[in-house]
Amino acid sequence: MSDLKEILKNLCEADGFGGLSGALDVAESYLSKYASVRRVGNNLIGEIKGKGSHTVMLDAHIDEIGMVVTSVKNGFLKVANVGGIDSRMLAAMKVTVHGKEDVRGVFCSAPPHLDKEDKVSKITDMYIDTGLGDKAEKIISVGDRITFEQSFKELAGDRVTAKSLDNRAGCAALISCAQKLSVEALNCNVIFLLSDMEEIGGMGAKTNTFSVFPDEAVAVDVSFGDTPDVSREKTGTLGGGAMLGVSPLLDRTVTDGLKNAAIQCGAKLQFEVMGGRTATNADSITLTKSGVPTGLLSIPLRNMHTPVEVVDLKDIESVASILAEYVLSK
Repeated sequence: MSDLKEILKNLCEADGFGGLSGALDVAESYLSKYASVRRVGNNLIGEIKGKGSHTVMLDAHIDEIGMVVTSVKNGFLKVANVGGIDSRMLAAMKVTVHGKEDVRGVFCSAPPHLDKEDKVSKITDMYIDTGLGDKAEKIISVGDRITFEQSFKELAGDRVTAKSLDNRAGCAALISCAQKLSVEALNCNVIFLLSDMEEIGGMGAKTNTFSVFPDEAVAVDVSFGDTPDVSREKTGTLGGGAMLGVSPLLDRTVTDGLKNAAIQCGAKLQFEVMGGRTATNADSITLTKSGVPTGLLSIPLRNMHTPVEVVDLKDIESVASILAEYVLSK
């Protein structure tokens, strides 16, 4: 799994949301080895043509959570969040401000000796210290993007931690799937969509699905991984394999097909049952135009929407194998 680890590391350490294209550049360098690729805005579309007219689209969002500068004064920045960010984790966190040049900064943290109030500040009430003083306004402007600064680290076994594993883990799974399919004779066409703006509503998946309008689709995302402080009924086990989404919104035939594909390739599978919307790109894809039959595979992930997310590489490989087997069954 060394190749998968390298792909994931390079994807996670790149930045990508709101016009930042580092992650797209990395993804294109890998996906273009196995598929013809093109960019549509901040989305990347790869295609492998098969013999038939049937088209299967595989989607994973490539954007990450981040922030945008709302004011600059004496080297201190105020920001708004882009995507769901928990303010509890921000005090003393390191960030990169993407201004005229990249600038490192840290969220201010009031010393406990001086802060007598036991409360968590809203992100819009916090400050980032760049250390630039009055030079900041020459380099940083309102609207500049900010990302978390966190390197990719290996943990025990096949576990890794990094920022933006939500959803670069899914992107890595699609690239691995493309590698597997590139040496096969396919009876259908395959579209690999690495989509933008999932963290703010799934718009990238919706607009590109409208353009491609596949016969069916599978969305790949992350979901909640098991930790001692969260109910087991609401989480998946790291190392337990792909999480197969089951929901009234998802297509039963596609879901059953993914289940059978897992059996055929011997991949581990666990289930994620939802009573309605999935809070993934599957919601946008399935409602595009006259409707696209859609399934959902997720990778269990701990510490979601933080710079220290954790996944197991075996689960990413499980998703890639199931997707490849599913496409080959067409």
